[in-house]
Amino acid sequence: MTARKTLSIAILFLCPTVSIWAGSHGSAETDSYESVPDTDLFEMPIEQLMDVSIDTVYGASKRVEKVTEAPASVTVITAEEIRRYGYRTLAEVLRSAPGFYINYDRNYNFMGVRGFRRPGDYDSRILLLVDGHRINNNVGDAPAFGTDFLLDTDLIERVEIIRGPGSALYGSNAVLAVINVITKRGAAVGGLELAGQTGSFDAQKGRITYGERFDKGIELLLSAGTYDSGGSKLYFREFDSPETYNGRVDNDDDRFDKLVAHVSWGDLSLLLAHNAREKGIPTAPWGIVFGDHRSRTWDDMTLAGLTYAHELSDRYSVRARAQYARSDYDGRYVYDYAEDGDEPDLVVNKDYWKGRWWEGELQVTGSPVDGHTITVGTEIRYNVRQDQANWDEEVYLNDRRHSHNWGVYAQDSISLLEKLTFVAGIRHDEYSTVGGATSPRLALIYDLLDDTKLKLLYGEAFRAPNTYELYYHDGGSTQKTAVDLDSETIRTYEAILERQFNRHIRATASGFYYVMEDLIDQYVDPNDGLLVFRNLGEVRAKGAELALLGRWDSGLQSRVSYSYVHAEDEDTGATLVDSPKHLVKLNLLMPIVRERLFAGVEVLYDSKAKTLAGDYADDFALTNLTFTYVSASRRLEIAASVYNLLDVDYAFPGFGEHVQDTIEQDGRTFRVGLTYRF
Repeated sequence: MTARKTLSIAILFLCPTVSIWAGSHGSAETDSYESVPDTDLFEMPIEQLMDVSIDTVYGASKRVEKVTEAPASVTVITAEEIRRYGYRTLAEVLRSAPGFYINYDRNYNFMGVRGFRRPGDYDSRILLLVDGHRINNNVGDAPAFGTDFLLDTDLIERVEIIRGPGSALYGSNAVLAVINVITKRGAAVGGLELAGQTGSFDAQKGRITYGERFDKGIELLLSAGTYDSGGSKLYFREFDSPETYNGRVDNDDDRFDKLVAHVSWGDLSLLLAHNAREKGIPTAPWGIVFGDHRSRTWDDMTLAGLTYAHELSDRYSVRARAQYARSDYDGRYVYDYAEDGDEPDLVVNKDYWKGRWWEGELQVTGSPVDGHTITVGTEIRYNVRQDQANWDEEVYLNDRRHSHNWGVYAQDSISLLEKLTFVAGIRHDEYSTVGGATSPRLALIYDLLDDTKLKLLYGEAFRAPNTYELYYHDGGSTQKTAVDLDSETIRTYEAILERQFNRHIRATASGFYYVMEDLIDQYVDPNDGLLVFRNLGEVRAKGAELALLGRWDSGLQSRVSYSYVHAEDEDTGATLVDSPKHLVKLNLLMPIVRERLFAGVEVLYDSKAKTLAGDYADDFALTNLTFTYVSASRRLEIAASVYNLLDVDYAFPGFGEHVQDTIEQDGRTFRVGLTYRF
């Protein structure tokens, strides 16, 4: 069945919902459609967001504000949506948002945003936060979106997805988007919770969670989870020969363990989280031996984050944040060093990153007069360890570094007229490695009508070259050290129209244009044939996004979005690799039996995407279906999901290290889970 036929079936299936929209009205793109309290939202710390209607966002301005008043294009995905659509990873959550798409190389999940996903890049142009704490590691600036993400999806209260540049508040890496994941607090669990799942590929998952709110306002959440999957049995035609098992391989296994503790008391909040993940590598990248089970990666991350948020008065508040984080990547890659015709000479090459860093931030938010809100702050980061090593029979790299950076920022929101708000922000950063960068943002937000807002946005952002790009080499075998790398920058222009038809329906339409300059890219030096990072490219992109969102008192919820983007290399005029022009997303939550049985339907369409070889990965449409049963006591919950319901064949573009031009993905799979709350 073709992707277009699949998409047509899905649209027909959802047509009754569209008909309902025609005579209904709506609110924000959220789980709750209650109005925002009359209290001053800017005074509320991030730790109190659980008590606020979800049509608010924190990450867009580092203060709580309505989604419609944020100087950005924002999507909020709630815990209810995560649970009832059966999302297994943060990558699946983000993929449901307008403008986002996924790439999976059978080891890590990567995210594309608005037509940009550079092959071989570690998603360093997306900033990932957990409760406001930076999660991108300090060697490759890589966030984690798959099973290597720090939290179990069951512990996420909501995900704030803020598209566009965010360096005016966050500094480096906030180029294409800022993702702020907010964890659940103890009261959201309300006791002991046991969960277990089983599914395709002999996948088993278990979790035990305890959460409670005690006297004197103390909240505690403790959770431990484990996962083990044998992985898919795969076939790669590029290795279809007797010497390489006729292209068939079974080392796609994946396992992790997660520990989380979240404690809140008054103005203080402490988050402790740890994830350890091990993954087999079935694709044989970088010329390693195909099918050898010793080739695998280990990824560990630990976060200790402390936040203090206090209201100084009715008009002023202060927020301080401190964190310590460690991130380790350890890779084992089996090579055959034998000469042609000789007996195999198998050697295990070892590769690692080790990162350790401290961060601190102090922020003051105030409203000196009505209609005027200002936020000022400073942030500092000290990278204790930024180590890289690669060795087997010889040591090719043993690089140990440390560095620091700091930034100061300010943002002012002023109501110029009764219906016009002007937002201006700026941040300056200094890096011990590459010097300074200044990032501004401007926004005009105008109430065209009582239920319609127009946002005009301009922003600039930067990404400082990371330790991997600056210093990695393999002893002159394939890659050498970069020279004189500068920060890359982006300028964006965006217009957003948001229409609140009534209390049930909200629609948004946006158009954007961005220019990325001094793009840090990897190329082959013609003088010696070695890979090296250089400031090479310039990318321009233009596009549009449309979204229609609704929720009704019956429990019915719908989301429909369409995204178009054309992104090209300015030097060659060529369309970017791994950049689908069209994305369509259809989401429907239906109560089959009110408050007892629910169905969640999701259809995701990606148009064809160019590969590194100049060919195209075919377009596809995936249909995912989840049924959720909740007992009358609400203690028992049973969920059953089928992913890729129509068993569509599809693939993502491969990267430069792969023999495969496209990498096949899983067909139809299932998952069944049970949760019991004591």
